[in-house]
Amino acid sequence: MKKYSIIFFLTMFLIGTDTFLISPLLPTLSNLYHIPTTISGWMVSAYAIGYAVFALFSGPISDGRDRKKVMTWGLLAFALSTFLCGFAFNFQLMLLFRLLAGISASFVTPQVWASIPVVVDRKAIVKVMGYATAGLSVSQLVGIPIGSYLAAVSWQTPFFVISTMSLILLALLVFVLPELEIGQRERFSFFKTYSKVITNRRAISYLFAYFIFQTGSFTVMTFISTWFTKSFGLTLSGVGTAMIAIGGGNLIGSLFGSRIVDHLGLEKSFMYELFALIALYLIIPFVRTFWLAESLLTLAFLFNGFIFPLFMTTLQSTVTNARSTISSLSNAAMYFGETIAGIIGGILFNQFYGFSAISLFAFIMIGISLILYTGSGIFKRTRELDG
Repeated sequence: MKKYSIIFFLTMFLIGTDTFLISPLLPTLSNLYHIPTTISGWMVSAYAIGYAVFALFSGPISDGRDRKKVMTWGLLAFALSTFLCGFAFNFQLMLLFRLLAGISASFVTPQVWASIPVVVDRKAIVKVMGYATAGLSVSQLVGIPIGSYLAAVSWQTPFFVISTMSLILLALLVFVLPELEIGQRERFSFFKTYSKVITNRRAISYLFAYFIFQTGSFTVMTFISTWFTKSFGLTLSGVGTAMIAIGGGNLIGSLFGSRIVDHLGLEKSFMYELFALIALYLIIPFVRTFWLAESLLTLAFLFNGFIFPLFMTTLQSTVTNARSTISSLSNAAMYFGETIAGIIGGILFNQFYGFSAISLFAFIMIGISLILYTGSGIFKRTRELDG
C-alpha cells in the first residue's frame, strides 16, 4: 500500500504543481511576448480549458483498458508538452503547449482516483485517497513558490524541471504499478460507457451534489485574498503567508482524515464534516478581526481536507466498469464549479456585502449539497445502525 500511496501522491503533486507553475511567470512572459496583462491570463486558462474539455472524453477512453497504459502514455505526453513550453518563442505557441499539457493531464489524474479502489484493500481506500489529495494540497501550497524560485534561473527552467520530474515518475509507474483492471477490458464505446453513468441515478446524484459543494467552496477560496486585502489591509506577502496557513489546514485534513473514518465510519464522518462546514460558513460573516477569520478559514479548509477523499471514495463506489469516467466527470464538475464561483463570487462581493455574502452563499450551497446527499440515501445506513 505504501508504494502506491507514494506513486499517487507524486502524480497528483506534479500535475497540480504544473497547474500553478505559470502564475508567477505571467509578468515575465507578458514582456517577452509583448502582450498586455489583460490577455496574459489565457496562458493559465489554456491549461484549464484543455483539462476540463478533454476530461469528458478521457474517462470513457480509459474505461475498459489497462489504466496503467493510459496513465503512462498520458504522463509521457504531459512531460513532452511541458518540456516544449520552454521552447515557446511566441504567445500562440505557449497557448498551444499549455493546452496540450492540460489535455495530457486529463488522461492522468482520473486514473489515480479510478485505480486506488483496485490496487489497495477496501479498508485502506480512504487513507490512500487522502494521500493523493495531499499531493494536490501540497502543490497548491508550493506550486507558485516553486515557479518563482525556478524562474529566477530562467523562465524556461520551471518547465524543464517539471518535465524531467515527470519522466522520473513515469519510470516509477512502469516498474511499480501492476496492470489495472485488465480483466474488465471491452471494446471502447463512448456512448455505452456514458450511458452506464447517466442511467446510474446514484452516480448522477453524487456528481450533482459534488458540483454544488465545489461551487460554494471555490467561491470562498477565490475571494479570500480579496477579503484579507480590502477588509484587513494585508499586503501581498501577508496574504501569501495567510494562505499558506489555510492551505496547511487542507493538507493536514487530507493526511489524517482517514482516522476519523476509522473511528466513526465513512457515512457518519461524511455527514458530520458537511455539518461542520455549514456551521463555519454561517459564523464567518460575523467575523471582524483578521486572526479569527484566519483561524476559522483554516479550520474550514481542514474539514475540506477531511472530506475530499470521501467525495472520491463515494463517487468511485457508484460504478465498477466506468471508474475513469466517473473520475473525469468529477474533475469536470470541479472545474465547472470553479468557473461559476468566479462569476457569482465577483457579483456577490462587489454588489452585496463583501465576503459575508460569499460565506453565506457557501453556507447555502453546502447545505443544498447535504440535502442532496441525504436524499440519495447515503446516510441511511448510519440512521439504521443508530436505530
